[in-house]
Amino acid sequence: MNGGNGMKEITIDPYIHVRMVKSFEYDPKGTKISFISDFTGVPQVWELDREDRWPAQTSFSMKGITFIKYIAGTSDLVYGMDADGDEKEQLYLLKEDGEKIALTNSPEHLHLFGDSSPDGKWIAWSSNRRHQAFLDIYIQNLETLEIRRIFTGDGTFMVEKWFPDGKSLLVKKTNTPLDHDLGLFSFLTGKMDWITQHKGEAGYKDIHFNKEADHLYLLTNQGREFFGLAMIQIASKQFTWLERGEWDFEDLVMNKDKNKLAFSMNEGGVSKGFLVDLERTTFYNWETPMGVMYNLRFSPDNQKLGFVLNGPAHPPDIWEVDLKTIQAKRLTYISRTPILEEKLVEPEPITFPSFDNLPIPAFYYKPANNKKKSPVVVYIHGGPESQSRAVYSPFLQYFLNQGYAVVAPNVRGSTGYGKTYSHLDDGRKRMHAIKDVIFLMKWLKKTGDIDAEKAAIVGGSYGGFVVLAAISHFPELWAAAIDIVGMSSIRTFLKTTSPWRKKLREAEYGTIEGDGDFFDQIDPLNHADKIKAPLMVIHGVNDPRVPIQESDQIVKKLKERNHPVQYSRIEEEGHTMMKLKNKITSYTEMAEFLEKYLGK
Repeated sequence: MNGGNGMKEITIDPYIHVRMVKSFEYDPKGTKISFISDFTGVPQVWELDREDRWPAQTSFSMKGITFIKYIAGTSDLVYGMDADGDEKEQLYLLKEDGEKIALTNSPEHLHLFGDSSPDGKWIAWSSNRRHQAFLDIYIQNLETLEIRRIFTGDGTFMVEKWFPDGKSLLVKKTNTPLDHDLGLFSFLTGKMDWITQHKGEAGYKDIHFNKEADHLYLLTNQGREFFGLAMIQIASKQFTWLERGEWDFEDLVMNKDKNKLAFSMNEGGVSKGFLVDLERTTFYNWETPMGVMYNLRFSPDNQKLGFVLNGPAHPPDIWEVDLKTIQAKRLTYISRTPILEEKLVEPEPITFPSFDNLPIPAFYYKPANNKKKSPVVVYIHGGPESQSRAVYSPFLQYFLNQGYAVVAPNVRGSTGYGKTYSHLDDGRKRMHAIKDVIFLMKWLKKTGDIDAEKAAIVGGSYGGFVVLAAISHFPELWAAAIDIVGMSSIRTFLKTTSPWRKKLREAEYGTIEGDGDFFDQIDPLNHADKIKAPLMVIHGVNDPRVPIQESDQIVKKLKERNHPVQYSRIEEEGHTMMKLKNKITSYTEMAEFLEKYLGK
């Protein structure tokens, strides 16, 4: 199929081969930047020396690197790796001289890195070593590698920060994905003192100490709809708002001199960056192309603010703001792909009315120069506590080039639009989110730009559940569907998801004991006989979040009635596809599948 611009056809390959920067850190000594990129096909650590124009690879493993952090005051990096997507992260030390040391060796368990001690001799992390369902807190000596469990609790506890005096840890307890508590754990007393006192649900994130370490700067939505900037006095637990807006603030960072803060604002899925001078209480913002900023970092010399920018027409690379001029400039060109640069399309933010007239936000991507009605791909994000954002997607951009329209709705239950909106699909309101998708199709038909006979729905994880629910409860609307690592039954999913995730998921979906009858009414598995759309299913065999049985069971039902279903069980992958070879195979198969059923 030729793209809408009449140019020579481009395959999906160059879109997938775009290399991306995943996250980065400034070396505390100030001369280099370390970042994660999938340049070689597997995420590895790379290093950019300011004097060299070209980055060099510094980690060489067959497994993907999941995160990197410098140990306080050193050029040693701690990083994580799991076994082919099973999310049971193990921790490693990459010394400045290139030596690699395994810190943990307990492949049955998770190890979530927290922070390093101010003297660089210890690290703190969480693990479910004691009990599969709970995360306790451990510290580890980097010289002797000795591990000590210092806090035990039946819950999900994570280390946010090590206090600057080295005597306490700042700990976050996750009650649900959207409700937290912060506590101070003292090494001297072995006791936890909870410092956030709140009624109702409140999230706390991106926490920083002031110069005297007696106050915390942080982002929270305590007592309000959106995340704003606040301060907590540690001893008295007194809470003060510093700045609030009508959108969520994200990714708060603080410089070494403790006199500047930076954060971004998530304005309907698009980021806007802000710099705060605490001495003058002035706010500055800088211009960037449309996209999402994350991983904000002040450089050790306080001259620059770095961040990763990921936009529909600007795949992820590192940018820097000059703190004197407040101008942003691209620093790395890892993602540069000249063949695509003129072809990438930015979406238009829209809203459409749902069944109850609630306005539902969405990103509408229109193919370039398309003269006739377009086939349409509706793309549903996972989560559900997540959001479709203005980022680069190889899959969506390829379809635009092929002349399809793409719409990515943020159905009720999505984050980014306030606390109330994120709960509108909870428990027994689950089908309201599916109805949002159906009303999107009604709205698209009215606009007259799409060919309603050629509509496909695609989604991953919870988005995969929405796909299966849409095609089983509203079968007439769809010409094709793709479900990636989706749940086919909330009942069986809650029985089989990883123990440490189960309680957190029940806060969203309800429990088998209390809501099992409702799950049975809505589960796509129980309505598989109504599905009319040809279905493609993709699932990583090692998925710890949505076990692969979720896909096995719906595929089996469809095959029993000879329904057109194409199934890719992918070895050596988990919930998120990491390896380039598997992305190429899967995305190519997805493209061919939609071409077969939606092709012009």
